[in-house]
Amino acid sequence: MGTVGCSCSAPPSHHHHLLLLGFFLALLLQTVAVESGTLNYTRYRKVSTLRLQRIQRHLDKINKPPVLTIESPDGDLIDCVHKRKQPALDHPLLKNHKIQKVPTKMPRGMKVKRDENVMERGAWQMWHQNGTRCPKGTVPVRRSTVHDLLRAKSLFDFGKKQRRFPLTRSSDAPDIVSGNGHEHAIAYTGSSQEVYGAKATINVWEPSIQVVNEFSLSQIWILSGSFDGSDLNSIEAGWQVSPELYGDSRPRLFTYWTSDSYQATGCYNLLCAGFVQTNSRIAIGAAISPISSYDANQYDITILIWKDPKVGNWWMSFGDGTLVGYWPEELFTHLATHATMVEWGGEVVNTRANGQHTSTQMGSGHFAEDGFGKASYFRNLEIVDTDNSLSSVHSILTLAENTNCYDIKSSYSNEWGTYFYYGGPGNNPQCP
Repeated sequence: MGTVGCSCSAPPSHHHHLLLLGFFLALLLQTVAVESGTLNYTRYRKVSTLRLQRIQRHLDKINKPPVLTIESPDGDLIDCVHKRKQPALDHPLLKNHKIQKVPTKMPRGMKVKRDENVMERGAWQMWHQNGTRCPKGTVPVRRSTVHDLLRAKSLFDFGKKQRRFPLTRSSDAPDIVSGNGHEHAIAYTGSSQEVYGAKATINVWEPSIQVVNEFSLSQIWILSGSFDGSDLNSIEAGWQVSPELYGDSRPRLFTYWTSDSYQATGCYNLLCAGFVQTNSRIAIGAAISPISSYDANQYDITILIWKDPKVGNWWMSFGDGTLVGYWPEELFTHLATHATMVEWGGEVVNTRANGQHTSTQMGSGHFAEDGFGKASYFRNLEIVDTDNSLSSVHSILTLAENTNCYDIKSSYSNEWGTYFYYGGPGNNPQCP
């Protein structure tokens, strides 16, 4: 089901970085091209010395000194960083944080894999190509580059989602957007129950993106707080295609968190202090391979997020129970106790760049009606209840803002439990 591995190079020293900085700044001060070949996108602009200095300071802050650097075939550099030096521990609330090695309890109905080297067959990551791995006691961190930051609107915006919804909205509506350019096809639970986690198996595709600052993602949202205020807490994980964030159009494993409605707190992956990684084999933000093909082989990833009932941290596992890491309880307000809603599904950004609806695809780019092998799916939707037990979700609601562009259809079977197909092509004669 696809090979795993990667090629290695020795980590560059920080002293070497400083020696090269003067030359590097002089070089980039001239005309800079930011490229994403898949989109045939190149932007030329002048970059000031001051801005480059600020970018370099930010890179020095988030790119920690590696023990080893692994070069991926897709161009990524994966830095193996000592687990005590990872970005999460820079957070002011985590200064004296003791890393939790494993959860105190797993959800009932789930088994944990303690051996990181035994992974399920199915979708995996490109940087594993020749079998080289991060040493024990380190975690793999995708290195950010100057070009990654230049593609962002600003240093503040780098690695952050835009606010997903206007402030004026119904307090009991699901967390969806009307009018700010984000469109969804989601399934969600009611907002009246206490939830302590969620799980799903997500079909992995490579949807095409029309313009560089749009994205397409498929994920789980775990939510608490007021949807119509500034205190919404959200924990998110899944796969995404985001040329602005990664510089290419490959689907990548991602995480996200916020404790203030996507305003100032939180970020994707390990691009700010927050998520504590414990696994040395999974690089958050790295490309997933292989991926599904139309009417051919299908690949999916399984993600479970749940709250440790004793310590309170929100853990994430990948595949058949492989622990990835956790979001410390201290990061949150409402989620420090429990979640009130879970969402599963797809989200795209529609910038209407040429005055028409975007042709950015959601899922496979095909509507839900096309079914297996053609439309993308989420299967085996489950939640963790107050008793720390995993159970199938039997009553879900579904929502898509514009079913002529992207839609969703849910069902139930013994093998797939509660599941749904979702997605679409975006722009078409019925979606102008």
